[in-house]
Amino acid sequence: MGAVNESSEGAPFILQGLTTSPGQRWPFFVLFLFLYVAGILGNGLIVAAIRASPALHAPMYFLLAHLSFADLCFTSVTVPKMLANLLSYDHSISLAECLTQMYFFFALGVTDSCLLAAMAYDRYVAIRHPLHYATRMSRAVCMALVGTAWLVSHIHSLLHVLLMARLSFCASHQVPHFFCDHQPLLRLSCSDTRHIQLLIFTEGAAVVVTPFLLILASYGAIAAAVLRLPSASGRIRAVSTCGSHLAVVGLFYGTVIAVYFQPTFRYKAERGRVATVMYTIVTPMLNPVIYSLRNRDVQGALRALFTGQRISAGVS
Repeated sequence: MGAVNESSEGAPFILQGLTTSPGQRWPFFVLFLFLYVAGILGNGLIVAAIRASPALHAPMYFLLAHLSFADLCFTSVTVPKMLANLLSYDHSISLAECLTQMYFFFALGVTDSCLLAAMAYDRYVAIRHPLHYATRMSRAVCMALVGTAWLVSHIHSLLHVLLMARLSFCASHQVPHFFCDHQPLLRLSCSDTRHIQLLIFTEGAAVVVTPFLLILASYGAIAAAVLRLPSASGRIRAVSTCGSHLAVVGLFYGTVIAVYFQPTFRYKAERGRVATVMYTIVTPMLNPVIYSLRNRDVQGALRALFTGQRISAGVS
């Protein structure tokens, strides 16, 4: 993986975790175990319900299923290791494990970002061009949107991880975080990291900010269309279909920008950990509730799963 330092020769990194206080370990463990299990169950049930119910084979649910699957994987990249470290005094992680964790964390995070943009486009087409919705959001288009999201995210992640693998870490190996992330590791490196910082603010901005700008453009067009609706009830109904998505977009992008788009010398470990907890644990846990569990079609599909009602299988 390139010229790396003693870390690749056996000296592991040490993840400091969420807290160094012994009295806080068990409360944190119980809290985050609950959030993790809730997120896994919620997202897993959404994926199962969408795949099992023919009523949920519309484009918006196809995209939601991929978002839920990405969230399920995203939270599983970091939380199990974090929970294990809360109960153990061995917080070590090898360079190979660190880079692997970083790869999937970046890939799944960018996948979330791209899928949120695709969902905004779906709402834009549904509200602005309802008569052309079937053609503009055909299965081929949905497959292209999802495929692009997964492909772009993995190319982005591979590029960043390969560059990180070439760094030397000859200073402290104490990582002030609960998983291997860009900024904490860059602060530990004794290599010249300017090229990686430049990559974060250019290519990183392209794959994170571009979907955000597409979301803003979609909702700008939606707002213009909603304001032209003749009835107040129509405007309320249109806005209600977008409010949940906007809330998650704001939470996700607000924390991502706060953590990643700042110079290394301004990075604050405590603030970074808090913000990261929000979009790696809390947001994936809330997504099933915000997007789906208030939706009557999804509720019906979930009831069918729990009661064993026979429904025609399908693939969304």
